Amino acid sequence: MDSEDLVSGSCVPCRGGVPALTEAEITELKPRVPDWRVVEVDGIQRLTREFRFDDFREAMDFAVKVGDLAEREGHHPDLHVAWGRVGVEIWTHKIKGLHRNDFILAAKTDALRR
Repeated sequence: MDSEDLVSGSCVPCRGGVPALTEAEITELKPRVPDWRVVEVDGIQRLTREFRFDDFREAMDFAVKVGDLAEREGHHPDLHVAWGRVGVEIWTHKIKGLHRNDFILAAKTDALRR
């Protein structure tokens, strides 16, 4: 399977009480977003990726596109904008870990760069 099934999906509201993905589930989904890394920060697993651009304007334009996508999906990543780069961190705050929604948003974010 590739990322297309994730890109065609939609984030579903997560109200907490849902378990975070298991290592096996993460291992199954990770190949669909190969440029993303799974990292742990403060005991919470997240997806992270840095996108590179030729200048600050391109980075800002991309960050705005990611923000618009996040609003449509109702799922909001942390964005770190600097000259020529945008860092994106995604995790589900309510469950303090990763959910399928995070992989959907990562795949859709990748699609913005194609």
